[in-house]
Amino acid sequence: MSVATAEPRPRQHAARRPAGSTLTGTGTMIRFILRRDRVRLPIWIGAIVLSVVGSLPTFTETYPTAADRQARADLLDNPATVALTGPGYGTDGDDYTFGAMTANELLLWVAIAMALMSILLMVRHTRAEEETGRTELLRAGVLGRHAGTTAAFTVVAGANLLIGLLLGLLMPGALDELSMSSSLLFGAAVASVGLVFTGVGALAAQVTEHARAATGIGAAALGVAFALRAIGDVGAEALSWLSPIGWAQRTKVYVDDRWWPLLISAALTALLMAAAYATTSRRDVGAGLVQPRPGSPRAGKDLASPLGLAVRLQRGGLLGWGVGLLVFGIAYGSLAPSIEEFVSDNSTLQDFLGDAGSLIDGFMAMVMMMMALLAAAYGLSSMLRLRGEETSGRAEPVLATAVSRTRLAASHLTVALGGSLVLMLAGGLGLGVMAAITLEDGGMVGKMLGAAVAHLVGIWLVVAIVVALFGWAPQLVALGWVVLTYGVVVGVLGGFFQFPDWVTKISPFHAASSLPGGDLGTVAVVIMGVLAVALIWIGLLGFRRRDLTTT
Repeated sequence: MSVATAEPRPRQHAARRPAGSTLTGTGTMIRFILRRDRVRLPIWIGAIVLSVVGSLPTFTETYPTAADRQARADLLDNPATVALTGPGYGTDGDDYTFGAMTANELLLWVAIAMALMSILLMVRHTRAEEETGRTELLRAGVLGRHAGTTAAFTVVAGANLLIGLLLGLLMPGALDELSMSSSLLFGAAVASVGLVFTGVGALAAQVTEHARAATGIGAAALGVAFALRAIGDVGAEALSWLSPIGWAQRTKVYVDDRWWPLLISAALTALLMAAAYATTSRRDVGAGLVQPRPGSPRAGKDLASPLGLAVRLQRGGLLGWGVGLLVFGIAYGSLAPSIEEFVSDNSTLQDFLGDAGSLIDGFMAMVMMMMALLAAAYGLSSMLRLRGEETSGRAEPVLATAVSRTRLAASHLTVALGGSLVLMLAGGLGLGVMAAITLEDGGMVGKMLGAAVAHLVGIWLVVAIVVALFGWAPQLVALGWVVLTYGVVVGVLGGFFQFPDWVTKISPFHAASSLPGGDLGTVAVVIMGVLAVALIWIGLLGFRRRDLTTT
């Protein structure tokens, strides 16, 4: 008996995609990103442009004569200010121009703002999309492998270039002494920093599986760039040439107007994006270049409680932030002798400041303020992790057990408050120990740690505001960043903008802003402490009463 067999079918080969198909759908993705960020992008662009343009008229009001401007230039010409603002070009001679003043006092902080914008937006539209599963869903259709990254880069790079162009066009109108050509270079310089960190964000999104970790990598890179520039500007200039911020400042805008340093930024941006594309081609959707190690088949005792789970989820970020602030403190503590030596050789500053000690205390107070702002950023993002757990649906299985909503929220709150304490102690310890070693003054350790602790109430008030928003208006929790941004503008740039006293006094960070050399605003600290407790209680009450929301 014979058995009929079917003729063998020719093997079906998958149709090859045509060349260039890795970018298929890029235009659609660009439109999608623009629609999704139709509020966020204008806020970023408007805030940066208006803050710069709006501050320029205050220069002519505050420094109307050449003598006033030269006095300001003399104050900038010291290691403490150089570390916080930059090398200070154009301060020599008898005429410190408004252009040089604009570059010396604004360029660094505008560049940092644009770098942060670039990191956050790039990670938001790449790694965060993969983490939520939306990228995999879109890739199931007609969407090229590189379309998402290309679309995100196009939008974020376009935002940087638009900000740079608007600054170049509007700054001369706000301050007549600024030329159009130099203002365009100013805009190009800050945009170049944003473009580099757009590339950093794109590459960081390939390294890890989680958006928070990618953002942390980008922020760490920005911190390293800032530290290299600061240390290099004070002494070892070669280090400044390793920082994108240093390249922007070495355009010497409004002084010599050199465009060529921006070519370095362009080359690095291209290199970073090439690395990001190459990594995207070699990994699976949702995976990162660094694979997480396999977990234990049994949960440890530390995961038996919501607090243990919250600590496990956030310990990596806390460790990274802690190391960063420790290094930050050590780096700036090492500058103390330079400040002391500079004042001892400058009779003008001695008359103005009294002695080296007052300048050192003022410098340490500014560094401590920056640490407090960074610790508040950690506390804010740590508390927002609870919102992420809710919207992703991961909070529901936890609440399905015997864990109450109050206990779950309190666990993340404990990590946010306790983590900010750890960060301030780490930064204060690094700053104090290095200052004690270099100045041969053991009392600096206690002074710095005391100042670090004094800032905690202001930090915790920012966290408490987020808790209240999370409890009653969870869709508005991002407003916590507005509070922090206000603290940055008032605390770090207030001296440039000459804000009225009431504007600075309502900042959560004002009460301890003069420490370690000044006095603590005890009444303000008590009021903020009571307000923080009340806001936390209100937020927890609201979370118990509202429905959970997921995306």
